[in-house]
Amino acid sequence: MTASRLRLEKVTPDNVLAACRLAVRPDQERFVAPVARSLAEAYAQPDIAWPRLVCDGDRLVGFVMAFFDIRFHPEDPGDRPRSGLWRLAVDAAEQGRGYGRFAVESVCEEIRRRGGSRVTVTWTPGEGSPEAFYQKLGFRRTGEMSGHQIVGELDLACPEPA
Repeated sequence: MTASRLRLEKVTPDNVLAACRLAVRPDQERFVAPVARSLAEAYAQPDIAWPRLVCDGDRLVGFVMAFFDIRFHPEDPGDRPRSGLWRLAVDAAEQGRGYGRFAVESVCEEIRRRGGSRVTVTWTPGEGSPEAFYQKLGFRRTGEMSGHQIVGELDLACPEPA
């Protein structure tokens, strides 16, 4: 894999079916919704959803969707808007090649571009969860829960771990 071949692409009529065929490993299915559901949610919430395909050259290898300026607890006047990762899925045949890291870093760049300084992510706890992956990238638990999911954050002002 060369970084120069990696890019994010918008979902279009030409690639949407390929995007919907993307699948994680069976043991990961309980941790991430199918791409088709993510695209339906993005369609229903276009002001906050940012769905993108992760491509290596001409190959579709993953899917990432970010969210921008969402309040987790809108009834709480002190709840600050957050931006972060909503979904991340790397195709089962493409895992372990740095595509997930590239997708997360790309979302971080987009949040910086929009003036953000923190990135939020949630994950379902359990054996095989993506928690270790996110922690390796510098995300830390906040002590909060979003429904049944753990909330983690990355401070974009802090240097990333090696």
